[in-house]
Amino acid sequence: MTTCPTLETERLILRPFTDADFEDYLSMMDSPEVREALRISEEEGRAEAWFGLAAFTGQWKLRGTGLWALDEKSTGNFVGRAGLHNPERHDWPGVEVGWTLHPDYWGLGYATEAGKEAVRYGFQELGQEQLFSTILTDNYRSQAVAKRLGFVLNETRNLSHYPDEPHGIWILEREEYELRFS
Repeated sequence: MTTCPTLETERLILRPFTDADFEDYLSMMDSPEVREALRISEEEGRAEAWFGLAAFTGQWKLRGTGLWALDEKSTGNFVGRAGLHNPERHDWPGVEVGWTLHPDYWGLGYATEAGKEAVRYGFQELGQEQLFSTILTDNYRSQAVAKRLGFVLNETRNLSHYPDEPHGIWILEREEYELRFS
């Protein structure tokens, strides 16, 4: 199918994950801030982080979607992950634009910058008519990124992989994207 492309924005390189990213990725996922924002349980650790990397890599091959590793151009430092997530869940809304950054890089506009490139790729390269973002209802930082990208809250509901906490299902239509960014 598709291999993960390498893309660039003004300040970021979006590239395929490699095994060499694992410790940086684990550090991000294991940070108290990310654990809280994504509701990652204390039982999850190294194995789950590795399976996540493997799943993102495999998703590119199987579906032509997945998450990129984000590197800061000026330093080469690992910043986080972002991209187009489309897991096999019966209640998943569709191709999701998602982002998670190491807390050291929060507040610098990197999530919006990477998200904007993921949206562009989803509409222009993949030909999607709609993109989604699923965000916990109290994750105001991610909600602000979604709004900057043009997403609007469509509904709030519980998803099978988070049965006890509702997620906002944010949506961006191709037509709205083209009006805003063309």
